[in-house]
Amino acid sequence: MVNLEWYRTFKEIYENGTLTKASIALYASQPGVSVHLNALEAYVGKKLFERTSRKMIPTEDGKFLYEYIIESLKKLEIAEQHFKKTTQEKNPSLNIGMCSEMFQLIIEPEITKLDFDLVARFGSHIDLIKDLNNGILDLVITPKKQNEKKSLVEYIPFSKERIVLIAGNKTDTTQIQNHIKSNDFNKLEEVLFQNIWYSSSNEMEHFRRFWFENFNKKPAFKPNYILPNITSIIRCLNNGNGLALVPDFLCQEQILRNEINLVWEGKVKTENTLYFASRTDLKYKKELDTIKTIFTSKMK
Repeated sequence: MVNLEWYRTFKEIYENGTLTKASIALYASQPGVSVHLNALEAYVGKKLFERTSRKMIPTEDGKFLYEYIIESLKKLEIAEQHFKKTTQEKNPSLNIGMCSEMFQLIIEPEITKLDFDLVARFGSHIDLIKDLNNGILDLVITPKKQNEKKSLVEYIPFSKERIVLIAGNKTDTTQIQNHIKSNDFNKLEEVLFQNIWYSSSNEMEHFRRFWFENFNKKPAFKPNYILPNITSIIRCLNNGNGLALVPDFLCQEQILRNEINLVWEGKVKTENTLYFASRTDLKYKKELDTIKTIFTSKMK
């Protein structure tokens, strides 16, 4: 008999593209994810993904299976969430979604102080908003506002994040600073090309946008190292060499401790408005306000 968890695992691999990302979404080990996938492929007797070094590419059979099961899985997830909410009246539970870096910096230090249950989910903003619309999540922290008719989701702006250029404190930024002061942006771009660059897969949009807004062109190179998240980038730059473009609030402490250097905020502000996206039919508004207060107090 097929195990329902095999289908859940298949869905996450399909939507996230790698075993690593799927394991994070499922709060499971990567070997465990591989075991589930292998078991499902053995059960259906078909290869569901082509394995490459960078991505799991669904086969035609994999695409067909996904389309066949996805609606049923979504309905099951919604049913599970509603069942959980109706059977845990004594202990409120809030389901939230955001990027992992924001959770680690803002929410993680406050977990032990909460007087309600909390379920956190990480993923792309598009997927998190889908889960919010489907009732799986109660709150999403997002830089993207979606205007949908007849939606039960409201967006409240609460802060801004600015994309800034940072460097490891062993990076020689003398020429960079000189060109910035003289407003010689052609030479500045040339010097920046010559450095080691870090980025993350979910921040490449910020990278390209900062470049376009400050140099009026797309970057003519790609970063040397593309890491899983911004936290990894900051750790690599800590007392090291290289450049990166990251949201300012994620690196403020390291800058104050002189572990990394703030090099340039750009001649044009590259900013995102951050929103609380929450359901208007949410039952636990007091708990929601607690999370909002934590964010607004730390991101003034």
